[in-house]
Amino acid sequence: MSSNAATVQSATNLDRVYSFADLSNYSFKDRLIIRAADLAFYFLIRFLGATAKFEVEGWENHDAVTENAGLPIYVFWHERIMMTTYWWRNRKIVVLTSQSRDGEYIARFIQRFGYGAVRGSSSRGGVGAVLKMAKLMRAGCTTCFVVDGPRGPRHEAKMGPALLAKRSGHPILPVTMALKKHWTLPSWDHFQVPKPFTRAKVFVAAPIYVAPEADDEELERKRCEVQRVLDDLTKRAEQWRASVSST
Repeated sequence: MSSNAATVQSATNLDRVYSFADLSNYSFKDRLIIRAADLAFYFLIRFLGATAKFEVEGWENHDAVTENAGLPIYVFWHERIMMTTYWWRNRKIVVLTSQSRDGEYIARFIQRFGYGAVRGSSSRGGVGAVLKMAKLMRAGCTTCFVVDGPRGPRHEAKMGPALLAKRSGHPILPVTMALKKHWTLPSWDHFQVPKPFTRAKVFVAAPIYVAPEADDEELERKRCEVQRVLDDLTKRAEQWRASVSST
C-alpha cells in the first residue's frame, strides 16, 4: 500500500471511530431502543454534569504523561461512568465498548460527548479491539477502558489495559470520580447516578508503565498493580465523600 493510500485508510478508520455505526442489521424495534436510550442518557448526563461542582486531585500525574507527548490509557470502574463521561468529554478519547445492543447505545451517547468507540469486550472481540486501539494510539488518540465492564465481576480489573500499554508504549492512568450525592442502583456494579447540583471530585493516580518485552507473568503483575491502585482510589474517593457529607 502506498503512503497516500495508507494515510487515506488511517483517516477513514478514525472517522469510523468518531461516527455513529450503521444500525441496519438491527430490527426496527432495536433501532428505536438504541436511539431512544442514546438520547436519554446524553441529555441526562449533560444536565447532571452542567449542575455539578468539580474539583481535581492528582492532575500533576496527568501532566507527567502528556508533557512528554505521552498518551494516557485511562482506566476506571463501571459504576462511575456517568459523571466520568461528562468530565472527560471533548478530548477525543477512544473507549472500548461492548459488541451488543447495550454497547451500541453507549457508543452513540459517548460519541455525542466527543469520544470515539471501538467495539469489543473481554469476552467477544477483545484481542482484536486492543489491536485496533493500539493502531489508534499510533495515530495520536488517547484511549480508555471501563476496566471491570461490561458485566463484571465488579471491581475486578481485566488484562486489556496492560496489553495495550505493552503494545503502544504509553502508560495506564487510573482515575476515579467521587460524588457527594448520588443514587445507587440495584445492579451488578452498584451503578451511581449523580444527584443534581452535587459536588464531585476527580482523582488521578500516578501512571503505570508496561515494558514492551513484558512476559505473561509481568503482565499479570501490572494487572494486579492496576487493581491495587484503583482500589486505593476508591477508598480515597469514599473518604472524601464521607468528609464532605458530614459538613
